[in-house]
Amino acid sequence: MKATGIVRRIDDLGRVVIPKEIRRTMRIREGDPLEIYTSSDGEVIFRKYSAISEMSENASNVAEVMYKTAGCPVIIFDKDHVVASAGIPKKETSERKASAQLEGIMESRGHYFCPDGDNNNFYPAEGLERTAIAVLPIINNGDVSGAVAFMTSEEHKEASDLQKSLITAAVRFLSKQLE
Repeated sequence: MKATGIVRRIDDLGRVVIPKEIRRTMRIREGDPLEIYTSSDGEVIFRKYSAISEMSENASNVAEVMYKTAGCPVIIFDKDHVVASAGIPKKETSERKASAQLEGIMESRGHYFCPDGDNNNFYPAEGLERTAIAVLPIINNGDVSGAVAFMTSEEHKEASDLQKSLITAAVRFLSKQLE
């Protein structure tokens, strides 16, 4: 744990303001759920809660089935980083942060399907050289919980009808699992 040097007082309603710099650095946005932990030596720790991360085993299974069915690499994200992948070495994707492009898709509740493999410039994960050919957000009870992305490969440069159907089914399945 790292000390920030910032001290805040609890108000009369028991609230503490998390400083803007920390919210920005930790990507904590208004309405984000935080989990509260305590230790026996008096520490209170806030951790961002991710429902998708809680079910990472299911997410890994979904990614594996999608990869085996479509033959195309898959990455599943929570709102901030990679939770599961298939068809790409784990060390390449592990704990990568969601890109600003992906965050935009999630915030707008939009989607992305690569129209032309030659002009694809959608990078869903920071520092990952692969582009996405299809991206859909995972929406549960009106809240965005993450996203699913099919990535480019040697054989796949744009989204096929099979991949569009699979990614739609995966997003619906993961959303249902979060209920």
